[in-house]
Amino acid sequence: MNLLIAEDDPVARRMLEATLTGLGHQTTSTANGEEAWSVWRVSQSRVIISDWLMPVVDGLELCRRIRARHGDPYTYFILLTARVDRQSYLSAMDAGIDDFLTKPLDGAELTARLTVAQRILGLREELHALEGLLPICSYCKRIRDDAQQWSSLERYIEARSQAEFSHGVCPDCYAKYVQPQLDKLGTG
Repeated sequence: MNLLIAEDDPVARRMLEATLTGLGHQTTSTANGEEAWSVWRVSQSRVIISDWLMPVVDGLELCRRIRARHGDPYTYFILLTARVDRQSYLSAMDAGIDDFLTKPLDGAELTARLTVAQRILGLREELHALEGLLPICSYCKRIRDDAQQWSSLERYIEARSQAEFSHGVCPDCYAKYVQPQLDKLGTG
């Protein structure tokens, strides 16, 4: 996975980069939440590992900014913290944090958390694909979008996936629709 790191401590940041790279992930590192916000708006990394307490913009504010952007692909947010009290966890979850890692970092726990992140992001993609295919008209095959507007199936799917359409005529439709029209033109 391509991971975005937001950590103000340069030693901790380098250690996290080395650990993640060793696990086969690609990383982009930033020194605070403001830098991470700028990078995320361009890259839209699917997983962020962020320290809680940082100068300029902390981890909770970074998460709040990302959660406020609707329509972007979901970003799984892991918060690094030395805080272990219940109120801190509840505040973080209220801000939209998905998971926590306590400092000092444990490599096995990091691996497990990233496995969960990958699984949840995969499930979200499957769910998004299923949601996009449900509201179709039985007669005209147009599909209803989020704004309750009906449009062609091709336009709807192309807007929500990487699919592109090319058109042809299957043998059954050729025999049923095209051939009779050709026959009329030939006899007329």
